[in-house]
Amino acid sequence: MKKNQLRLNQTLAALVDEYIGSVEPVSSRILNEKYLTQVSSATLRLDLMKLEQQSLICQPHTSAGRIPTIRGYRQYLRMIEPEHQRVRFERMNILRELLIGNYKDTPRALHFIMQMLARETDQLSFVAEPEVSNGYLAKLDVFPIGSRKFIFVMSLDSGLDKTVVMKCEYDITDTQLRKLVRYLNDELVGLRIYDIANRVLVEMRENMHQDNALVSIFLRELHKAFIELTDFFINFDGSISFLEQPEFDSKMSILSFMNLIQRQDQLLKLMREHDSGGRVKVLMGEDFNEPQWQEFCLIFGRYEVFGIPGFLGVVAPLRTDYRKLIPLIRDVIFTITDTTKRGMIVPKEK
Repeated sequence: MKKNQLRLNQTLAALVDEYIGSVEPVSSRILNEKYLTQVSSATLRLDLMKLEQQSLICQPHTSAGRIPTIRGYRQYLRMIEPEHQRVRFERMNILRELLIGNYKDTPRALHFIMQMLARETDQLSFVAEPEVSNGYLAKLDVFPIGSRKFIFVMSLDSGLDKTVVMKCEYDITDTQLRKLVRYLNDELVGLRIYDIANRVLVEMRENMHQDNALVSIFLRELHKAFIELTDFFINFDGSISFLEQPEFDSKMSILSFMNLIQRQDQLLKLMREHDSGGRVKVLMGEDFNEPQWQEFCLIFGRYEVFGIPGFLGVVAPLRTDYRKLIPLIRDVIFTITDTTKRGMIVPKEK
């Protein structure tokens, strides 16, 4: 890389780092005094002008310093990417122990991990529950929990259990319930959850003889339960401390941010479209296809629980600590996937 281009990259990185820390437009004087002490003030002003011409930085007000543009942030992310390999977070063993201690209740462990991520980042963290559609049913148990109310425990081949509460319109005796459970296990065990929810139960109801009205009704409610099971839902951390950031000083910014996180369908669509396996992705600007969301970013990665995928990350203002957040999220998703791989608990590192 040519010397001039190297200096331009250093100038841009310094400007972004300073802006992230100070929340103020960055002047050439600050850059000269804190970061680029060997560069003359005249050369630095010229470099800033070149970066502005390349649309990597801009001047929000006349006589103000500069701030990075979305294009500038993207260039910054490319420049700091090699540094992520040198960053490791020491607290991953705590996460590993948390997963091992809650291996029968993975959603609970993921909830604790989401809270930890919020504390570590001071941003709004989230976990998209594992998508179980690709898992296979190993066993189905049904237990009465009240008048015409039942709880289904669906055990997957991966070792993961999911529960769904179901209501029925008619009374079912214990004998009828045992026969239904035996019948359903004979028909459904070994099949993929997606196929059960979207094809098998529909066909079973259609082929059911009219004399088996009770079974048909039960299958209809079971179908609803399986559809609910395959839904993908994003859980956000309940803390609102992230709203203390300067970006949320205006009511309009808060409303735009709340609108973003309420659009779970759009967020899931974006994460699926940009999913790159175990790598952390950063979405910003035009990635959202919504002008009111352009001041925010989505930093996420895909993890797997017993081989079943989900997403985890943070939603934050553009001005956020990418140097910390990207490797942190990378280490968290790796720890979750590695610890729960194929239902095998990885021994704690010594």
